[in-house]
Amino acid sequence: MSANSAPKQFSYGGQAVIEGVMMRGAHKAAIAARDPQGNIIVHEQPLNAALYRGRISKTPFVRGLVGLWDALGLGTRALLWSANISLGEEEEVNFNGPLGWGTLAVSLVLGIGLFFLLPTTAASGVEQLLSLQQSPFLVNLIEGIIQLALLIGYMWLIGRLPDVKRLFGYHGAEHKTINAYEAGAELIPEVVAKYPIEHPRCGTAFLLMVAFVSVLIFSLLGRPPFLLLILSRIILIPVIAGVAYEIIRFTAKNINNPLVRIIIIPNLALQHLTTREPDLTMIEVAITAFKRVLVSESLISEAEAPLPATPTMPEAVVASAK
Repeated sequence: MSANSAPKQFSYGGQAVIEGVMMRGAHKAAIAARDPQGNIIVHEQPLNAALYRGRISKTPFVRGLVGLWDALGLGTRALLWSANISLGEEEEVNFNGPLGWGTLAVSLVLGIGLFFLLPTTAASGVEQLLSLQQSPFLVNLIEGIIQLALLIGYMWLIGRLPDVKRLFGYHGAEHKTINAYEAGAELIPEVVAKYPIEHPRCGTAFLLMVAFVSVLIFSLLGRPPFLLLILSRIILIPVIAGVAYEIIRFTAKNINNPLVRIIIIPNLALQHLTTREPDLTMIEVAITAFKRVLVSESLISEAEAPLPATPTMPEAVVASAK
């Protein structure tokens, strides 16, 4: 079965990594990255059946939380692997070792602190400064605005770094590849390049939805004492993530609805902070990773995703760059 005639029911996703792209299906994740010699190295990793194909994956709100956690862990480990490849190291990275989980823990702490606890603390300061104790909804709205400003400012700032610009180019390649596949197009770089760099299921859109949902949910709680306020922000992160995930999923499924297309305009616009127009070599890497996922789904044959037979590391294959 060819890619352009394959069923497209599953919501494929992925992320950019260093000089490459990670693509995820229901059975496997495939990471493709270029080494210093310009070769494309591919790592394929089986995915947890309960998370991606079991009851959890079909349970509204719960699937968002579990999927987010697994994607965060998988994404962090994919970045570690690609960093290893970019340095020309060929030994296998221990995805589950202290380095991987330590990096994940630090990322979680920094993310929660910067995008949740800092806005809460800043909004509480504004509340005291302007004597807004009788206006909890307004203070929560201010908190949401600060959260969104930090998010946008952070993306804009890191996007000015040369290495991050290349990373965002691979992000654009990932989006173009999935857009082309979902449109039934042929998966070759020259064709994929014509498709948009925005995608309604993008993680950037998810972060914007998290900020929006947090304002709505926190507005129902008022402004409890500061320590309880901080605790509530941490405890409710899973709830917010679950609701935001369902909204993103709904809008992606109903993308042709005129009202939905209006609603997602901010989501698509924000993606321009984290994507860049990729060149054909970046798109080639994204297609390589995605085709390996399609092979694992039995949607295309091995012959339609050819790779040389000589691996350079466990569970990895090398494809010469064109």
